[in-house]
Amino acid sequence: MTGPDYQIDGFVPASALVEEDFHAATLSADMHTELASHHTKGNTFLLLYDSAAVWDVPGTAEYVGMRVQRDLFEGTFAFEHVRQPTVPITQNWLISRGCPPDAIEVSAVPGPSPADGLTSRLEHMLRANPDGRYTLLDHHTHNPCSFNEGIEVSALVHDGHPDSAERPYRLFLEETTPSLATYTVREGAFNSAEAADAWLQDRVTPLPTAPAPTGSTVDRRAAAALIRTTTSATAGTQLPLPGIAAAHGTVHARSRGLS
Repeated sequence: MTGPDYQIDGFVPASALVEEDFHAATLSADMHTELASHHTKGNTFLLLYDSAAVWDVPGTAEYVGMRVQRDLFEGTFAFEHVRQPTVPITQNWLISRGCPPDAIEVSAVPGPSPADGLTSRLEHMLRANPDGRYTLLDHHTHNPCSFNEGIEVSALVHDGHPDSAERPYRLFLEETTPSLATYTVREGAFNSAEAADAWLQDRVTPLPTAPAPTGSTVDRRAAAALIRTTTSATAGTQLPLPGIAAAHGTVHARSRGLS
């Protein structure tokens, strides 16, 4: 694997502020792994894994999305970036900024695979975010840096779809097995953000599952995508998500970004 390719050779920052912000954003670029990229004449879209996130504030998201914009006439560049909890949510951020969905698929690197069709369907919904139904409110990544425990990522969103009006706060829980062989994504439905947080803290009851979709046009599209995704996974063409990242010294940081 190689580090990020920003494709800014011969370009200068568009302003002093851009220069300062870009320096801060790429200060640990040697710890970033490029999982996917798409380049045009004027834009570069990057999906990155930050292996240094495990030493940041507990709960820090491990994925970074970046868009670099090049002004070919002025010879300058600007950029924007965001830290996100999961690959599909990062992909959606890039897609919303003009990256073709098929162009930002994750490269074939070793790592866990979706454990079932439900995982694939929920990831597709988060990636596509049809009609902008999901608004990310909060997230937390639990990476214990131990081969005795799995990795858990929670993402709280507000679901603007009419079918979700009674319980519009959705908790997407991604759990990777300790072996890093597979992972699952499950969706819980709550009537408030506080209720979702209380469940995360206590977990004395099963995750309150979201109701089945009602068959709207958007949901029919999602169902069709599920069939395609599940078929691809069965055929062995489902691109695996990341694997293991080595930490400094004798400690090994388990992650889904490197192997």
